[in-house]
Amino acid sequence: MLDGDRVDITPEILLKAYAAGIFPMAEDADDPAIYWVEPRARGVLPLDGFHVAKRLARTVRSDAFEVRTDQDFDAVISGCAAPRRDAERTWINSRIRELYGALYDRGHAHTVEVYAEGRLVGGLYGVSLGAAFFGESMFHTVRDASKVALVHLVARLRAGGYRLADTQFVTEHLTQFGAEEVPRHVYKRRLADAVAWRATWDVWPRDTPMRGADVLAALSPGPEA
Repeated sequence: MLDGDRVDITPEILLKAYAAGIFPMAEDADDPAIYWVEPRARGVLPLDGFHVAKRLARTVRSDAFEVRTDQDFDAVISGCAAPRRDAERTWINSRIRELYGALYDRGHAHTVEVYAEGRLVGGLYGVSLGAAFFGESMFHTVRDASKVALVHLVARLRAGGYRLADTQFVTEHLTQFGAEEVPRHVYKRRLADAVAWRATWDVWPRDTPMRGADVLAALSPGPEA
């Protein structure tokens, strides 16, 4: 574990860590220390073959939510850091907030934000490096909001030419979309390939909501799910 008060982790060091397959975490919000994590098996989402269940596809297509990107990073990371029913503590401490806020200011961290009647009800944030995207955390206060954010994220990654969608770990929530674990050596090979390419996050406007039908069409060249 690294002492957050003594180790100077800069945004540049953080990006180098991501390029090497390492990411930071904290024990909880009140602990200033940050430690590096390099899982033996890494979670990844398939950009080709991403699965959207029929009910969720109907929700996306209905445009019940408005989805934008990179409009309110602070609100998204605060939502991700808020206490949840399934966890008493959050790993997002003040140092994590500062570091990823700095990456956001430099154009390397991004958000997908889900709104209902003008209110933020879900979203996610992550890091973009080359043609790799590293998902960090997501939240929702309304049913399906975080799932809709993930669908919009993967559609944007596909349209923008990304080659790797890293979830760090695989959860039951992510397996429904086709997430799988890959061994570290396989992941590092795929990571090296992805960061060597250039992808485009802004393939779609950030502040204009995308139609759900267009998002679903971007996920598959065939009929929508």
